[in-house]
Amino acid sequence: MLLYEELTYQIRKAIFNVYNYWGPGLYEDIYEKSLIVELELLGLKVECQKSIPVKYKDIKLKCDYRLDLLVEDKVIIELKAVDELKTIHKKQLLTYLKVTDKRLGLLVNFNTADIMHSIIRIAN
Repeated sequence: MLLYEELTYQIRKAIFNVYNYWGPGLYEDIYEKSLIVELELLGLKVECQKSIPVKYKDIKLKCDYRLDLLVEDKVIIELKAVDELKTIHKKQLLTYLKVTDKRLGLLVNFNTADIMHSIIRIAN
């Protein structure tokens, strides 16, 4: 079982590989599918567009929301391909962490000139 530090190192490595291959300017879906390949090549368990049931006051609603990626059932990855990340993107990921009771998420914007500064770690 990977520790969070080791796991996020592997995830970041996969993100860099995808970014170095494609660069900026593509649709989010291309980055998502490519990142799944990279993560699986590293031997990691990845769930894509994972459906999460939604409850309101302990009543299950007739709708779900979807996580972009869930890695090793520990880390949520929220992918973007936008001009700039906004505060609402960070808050969205924090809400996902709270609702799923996960500790760690990574917000990634592939539409950037510098991927190093476009990976944001959010902890719950």
